[in-house]
Amino acid sequence: MLFPHHPISNQQRAANRANAQRSTGPRSAEGKARSAQNARKHGFTASTFAVVRLEELDEVAHLKADLISVYQPVNAQELFAIERIALCQQALLRAARLEAGLFTSALDEVLSPGGQPLLLMDPDLTAGIEVTRQQNRNYCLGEGFHRMARKSNCWSLFLRYQAQADRLYRRAIEEFERLKRLRPELPNEPIVEAQPEEKEPISPACETNPCLPQDPNGTIPAPSPPVSATLGHADPPPPTPAGATVPSAPPAAPPTTPGG
Repeated sequence: MLFPHHPISNQQRAANRANAQRSTGPRSAEGKARSAQNARKHGFTASTFAVVRLEELDEVAHLKADLISVYQPVNAQELFAIERIALCQQALLRAARLEAGLFTSALDEVLSPGGQPLLLMDPDLTAGIEVTRQQNRNYCLGEGFHRMARKSNCWSLFLRYQAQADRLYRRAIEEFERLKRLRPELPNEPIVEAQPEEKEPISPACETNPCLPQDPNGTIPAPSPPVSATLGHADPPPPTPAGATVPSAPPAAPPTTPGG
């Protein structure tokens, strides 16, 4: 489902630019250092994209470093676009390597193990003129190309791969230019991940039950009876259930008389 695109008004665009200018990013030295490294946290590792025994592990990293020095990305999204351009450049280099390999394979089709051509040009074509060694190799290359094309569609697949690599490269450049035009509305620094706030540890014993003070002897005093909030006196005892016996109060001691 496609959502309709609503154009941004001039007032909204001005508000976005004002908000972008007020966004100062991290202020502390630790926050700035974390922000500078934050754009590398999305998992881009150049050695992951190298072909085994064909490419150097840091080849894509070198392409990325050159692109960063030229385009100067200012936020994480622009850096991602730069990495995409680097991968597309690597694909173009692979297409060039593949082309060289296919031509080498075509030449191998018509050369003997000793390097001599298995098929020579027609004598009528070369009558009365000098033919160089390189011209003979060019003829062998064309013959080998023709033989390979009859066996499989490898050359047509190569041309499709080459065209796609070139198209993706141009799209990656266009994507970076699009992000570059959005710099007034986007933050001009890598996006900082939100860090959880540190909280003071709470004692498990004091989390649900109140901590009672202790006397010098180490004993905990018994809690005092609840006091009525309105009268300021101790609350009356709870009513006695039906059928329960109420213990009688002990008899009062007889009063004593002086001298008795």
